[in-house]
Amino acid sequence: MTARAIRHIVIHCSASPNGDASVNRDVIDGWHRERGWRGVGYHYILHVDGSTLVGRPEGAIGAHVAGQNASSIGICMVGFNRFTLEQWQSLRALVRELALRHPAAEILGHRDFSPDQDGDGVIEPWEWLKTCPGFEVRDWVASNMQPPPGHIHP
Repeated sequence: MTARAIRHIVIHCSASPNGDASVNRDVIDGWHRERGWRGVGYHYILHVDGSTLVGRPEGAIGAHVAGQNASSIGICMVGFNRFTLEQWQSLRALVRELALRHPAAEILGHRDFSPDQDGDGVIEPWEWLKTCPGFEVRDWVASNMQPPPGHIHP
């Protein structure tokens, strides 16, 4: 639970091989410490087995989207662009729970924070600084949070 005003629920990927069960909270914590951070920057990590791991406490400011950390909650799916059905189920459950607690929060992907280089009000694929989380979050939300075709890891 957090007393911070949450404006965004941000979905990320770990940019690790799809289905790699060796990537867990401790591994991500190490990656982030190597960058000079105070440990894992995400609030939640969704392991390939579908378990939801706590990164940072929800009340703590994360380290996952530059300029947006104070008003966001970060969720990281282990993998790159194809996730297990268990991960998709966990993501849906977690995002629904967070949206109930933070009804004004917009659900976005990390890449949705890229700059709108042509000023048309839309962050288009050519403008993305990152592809994270490897799928279009707005389309996922609009589909009643069903796994997008081509993004399921066997």
